[in-house]
Amino acid sequence: MWAKVISIGLKGMEGYRVNVEVGSYVGNDYFKIVGLPDAAVKESKERIITALRSLGYTLSGQKITINLSPADQKKMGPMFDLPMAIAVLLSLHELEAVIPEDTGFVGALSLDGSIQPVEGLLPAVLAAKKLGIKKLYMPLDEGLPVLQLEPLEIIYVASLQDVIGHLSGQWRPPFLKKQEEDENLSSIDYLDFRQIIGHYDAKHALEIAAAGEHHVLLTGPPGCGKSLLAGSFPSILPALKKEAHLEVLSLYQLSRNAYPHSKAPPYRNPHHSASGVSIIGGGQYPKPGEISLAHRGVLFLDEIGEFSKKTLDMLRQPLEDGLITISRTNATVTYPASFILLAAMNPCPCGYTGSNSHYCTCTSKQITAYQNRLSGPLRDRFDINLSLAPIDINTDAATENSEMVRGRVEAARNRQYERYGSEVCNGRVPYEILMNMSPLRDEQQRQLQRLLLKNAWSNRTQIKIIRLARTIADLQAKPAISDEHISEAIKLNTV
Repeated sequence: MWAKVISIGLKGMEGYRVNVEVGSYVGNDYFKIVGLPDAAVKESKERIITALRSLGYTLSGQKITINLSPADQKKMGPMFDLPMAIAVLLSLHELEAVIPEDTGFVGALSLDGSIQPVEGLLPAVLAAKKLGIKKLYMPLDEGLPVLQLEPLEIIYVASLQDVIGHLSGQWRPPFLKKQEEDENLSSIDYLDFRQIIGHYDAKHALEIAAAGEHHVLLTGPPGCGKSLLAGSFPSILPALKKEAHLEVLSLYQLSRNAYPHSKAPPYRNPHHSASGVSIIGGGQYPKPGEISLAHRGVLFLDEIGEFSKKTLDMLRQPLEDGLITISRTNATVTYPASFILLAAMNPCPCGYTGSNSHYCTCTSKQITAYQNRLSGPLRDRFDINLSLAPIDINTDAATENSEMVRGRVEAARNRQYERYGSEVCNGRVPYEILMNMSPLRDEQQRQLQRLLLKNAWSNRTQIKIIRLARTIADLQAKPAISDEHISEAIKLNTV
């Protein structure tokens, strides 16, 4: 007899529908899985046979063929154990139930019939919702929050017997209390703005960067506070929304990294000795890299001039598109990589060019070669360029803490979300939408064109200035971009 149930396959973060088809006939004992299964899927045969026998079902005298379609997609991981077991029982008439086309199954089987969580479970759930699955049977993963994703109904099961009982109308899943969503970020151990002495202009610039998701390049001599400012930057970012939080958790689960359930945006700070694969992502079966683990958060590259030029140039695609596509022999996958890039570098190899307190020992050729480690196209993608100088430690400490700044940042972002109709900020919204929603006056446009020709700026520089000006206006709750906003944006971009 023949039976079919639905499961979810993963290609990076992208999910696709997998039809688990089973044909069973009387004959010599035979069990075969086809449809480009990897080793983990092939081993499902032994897990399914043993699990079914432990529950009292026998496959003796049956010739069983399982097809995982589409047959041209590589199937990886043990998450197809549960749907294959259910389809086998249906084909043998051991389970009499009508399973709709919009019902899916994911989970790995143990030999005693219990169902275990698997790697990639959360991305599979999010993919199921996008694919129109209305009901999904899956194991409860203690490492993940209890999911409630309307209109998707999630039924948590602990064993194969639970699934059979629920499909037969003889078992009801236990009620799972919804977890409280704590968006209070004050308890997270980030450096507070109040603890940083001086640097008032730099902190204001970082507030603008946080409000509009603008990339920042910090330049200055050693010890002037570049790393300190970058380390405090996550403290002024708003908490992640529900969908964004689940997206971040999915990426961390795929990379096999732990992520706390707090709503704080991720903050990644890889060392300059990190390889290109660890930054961008990759491997035989590509895994997310640092840029994807920083999705919806911050990627800080300290001493960016010490990173390899090849690695830095690979950042250009994700900075432009918010995605990274990794091609390997076994697979081509795309991961989200929409992050705020903070970078810090010295002005020269010794770090003291232009310093009033130290003598620079670098030649002009060495300084030029050091600056050229950051290619022109990559440098052009920084919206804000900050030149820092050492601060007198006797300067009065700041009076504003990060919570106060974060409140203004969140208000500015909400204005952008309302204006654009989605969770997108000025730093990423398509230019056409930006100009339709916030057009410049004719005189402002002519003035920018004159500056463009006079200073030989690229078109990208002009667009960055408009984006920055719009964010400054949002922080001040102004409906239109003024001349003062454009002037401040020019200073931030061209320092």
